Amino acid sequence: MAHEKILIVEDEEIVVLDISSALESSGYVVAATANSGDDAVRKATEVMPDLVMMDIVLKGALDGIDAADKIRALFNIPIIYLTAHTDESTLQRAKVSQPFGYVVKPFRERDLLITIEFALYQSAMEKERNALIHQLEEAMNDVKTLSGMLPICAACKKIRDDKGYWTHIEMYLKEHSDAEFTHSLCPDCEGKIIRDPEKKTR
Repeated sequence: MAHEKILIVEDEEIVVLDISSALESSGYVVAATANSGDDAVRKATEVMPDLVMMDIVLKGALDGIDAADKIRALFNIPIIYLTAHTDESTLQRAKVSQPFGYVVKPFRERDLLITIEFALYQSAMEKERNALIHQLEEAMNDVKTLSGMLPICAACKKIRDDKGYWTHIEMYLKEHSDAEFTHSLCPDCEGKIIRDPEKKTR
């Protein structure tokens, strides 16, 4: 069962009741309801929903598109528009705000639930992609930190860091990357340190 929290922004009480019933019967949590754009932004701040169902035409200073823009900018919460208005100018404004879905009233419950499911999945994939991009950026920063000229002592092979201190190369790499180390002997060093068994018999 789903447990995602959903904020419903709708100024028609009967529509709010219909949506709430459909969501709760499918396991979603109706975190809050709002009937204006300002109220929607305030409720989103309070309950931090996983998704917002937003009617486009609302009373007050902010309509649904304005409220959606604010919520997305503040919290990056996915928005689904729910409206009876499908004229071209409204659709163009709505598309610019990058919604995760668009449901036209009157709606069928199945269409509503499918749109919600896809929006939540798309949002989860977007968050995962952003997390991977962040990890990649951090890895690239590590690579940049390790690039350039590094003074190395010709005798002991220590590295001089950017503060002028000499340190073992292992310590330097641990401090500037996520690298981990194991120790073994290369063939050349093994030949120098470990005597050939045939030499022991001579």
